[in-house]
Amino acid sequence: MTNHSTPDKHRATSPDGPAPASPHPAPHTSPGETAPTLFTWDFAANPYPAYAWLREHAPVHRTTLPSGVEAWLVTRYADAKQALADQRLSKNPEHHDEPAHAKGKTGIPGERKAELMTHLLNIDPPDHTRLRRLVSKAFTPRRVAEFAPRVQELTDHLIDGFAEKGSADLIHEFAFPLPIYAICDLLGVPREDQDDFRDWAGMMIRHQGGPRGGVARSVKKMRGYLADLIHRKRAALPAEPAPGEDLISGLIRASDHGEHLTENEAAAMAFILLFAGFETTVNLIGNGTYALLTHPDQRARLQASLARKETDLLETGVEELLRYDGPVELATWRFATRPLTIGGQDIAPGDPVLVVLAAADRDPARFADPDTLDLARRDNQHLGYGHGIHYCLGAPLARLEGQTALATLLTRLPDLRLAAEPADLRWRGGLIMRGLRTLPVEFTPSR
Repeated sequence: MTNHSTPDKHRATSPDGPAPASPHPAPHTSPGETAPTLFTWDFAANPYPAYAWLREHAPVHRTTLPSGVEAWLVTRYADAKQALADQRLSKNPEHHDEPAHAKGKTGIPGERKAELMTHLLNIDPPDHTRLRRLVSKAFTPRRVAEFAPRVQELTDHLIDGFAEKGSADLIHEFAFPLPIYAICDLLGVPREDQDDFRDWAGMMIRHQGGPRGGVARSVKKMRGYLADLIHRKRAALPAEPAPGEDLISGLIRASDHGEHLTENEAAAMAFILLFAGFETTVNLIGNGTYALLTHPDQRARLQASLARKETDLLETGVEELLRYDGPVELATWRFATRPLTIGGQDIAPGDPVLVVLAAADRDPARFADPDTLDLARRDNQHLGYGHGIHYCLGAPLARLEGQTALATLLTRLPDLRLAAEPADLRWRGGLIMRGLRTLPVEFTPSR
């Protein structure tokens, strides 16, 4: 999940999906050199050659995004790591020196009107420190390990739903519902209400093909539901917490030096944990499965390792999949609070800065053979879950879900194969996240 420095999931797309950007002259571009066109459908299918060009010629590059917002793109690993930890870059959108035409285009549609802005992706210390501390206990290694049987149960249940058919769309039938139901369980959303969350979340990630304003309406519905759920849980809250208490009950109960969370803070926290916490895992499973199916040698190595009941290659393999084609393409928005320099480029106060995690994690100055998928890669300090104080809070849970999903798929459906040509697959248009719209597969039906 992701509090992404998740990486974040805030999209800045036009209603019709990505459109060609209108790049400003790159500061490191030589006369006669032309920057690649960004944010087209072709770019979405394979952005890595364009990012390689930017790393080489314009590592800190000012461009106009499809939404009309102008921002700096940071593409080299060393610069990216610096920017992710630089406290002169604020997460608070109030620091954006935004022109009228860009108003409100740097966040989740509808979150301002729904009073859901006070979450970890939009605030700085000391509020960030206080709120993060209150929820971090839900994502400790021990708590995540206790949740592992439920993740396995969900995984098996979803595979049972299509295993006898011999075909499936792994995005809609598997990768999408798994993290939705998991995070709903963790938050304490009753089982009978979880399909509503699935519908709202589906609208959020399908919004280019959905009705105009659908994302904002889904956010409003989710906000109303969370407010009601918080009221109901507060009224029924026992005096002492039970073992494994759900996260919303914990947020209601939690206090920090006598200061209780406000209802808006609790609702915003629950909202962002769901919103930022599910799509990263959807894309980790989808992108990861696609990478394995298109790299048969690596897939065979992993299946052989799993057959021997080993876990080392699965663990390093998920980290490599996060690096190679991770779920979060750009880290969430940052805004300069005062003049600073990144990679030799001066950044003015109020300017938005977007760290391109996908570019940094393919930087040959940091990773040997960065365009090669190597599941056994050991020196792999990727930035897929961010860096610094905004490092993804839910990374342990996302890793658990990714490892469980991939291991179970490859074990239960050993001859899993693509049911479409790679060139025919469509990637969702968007700015922050990277993921497939569909992933059609075939396999021998189980009986």
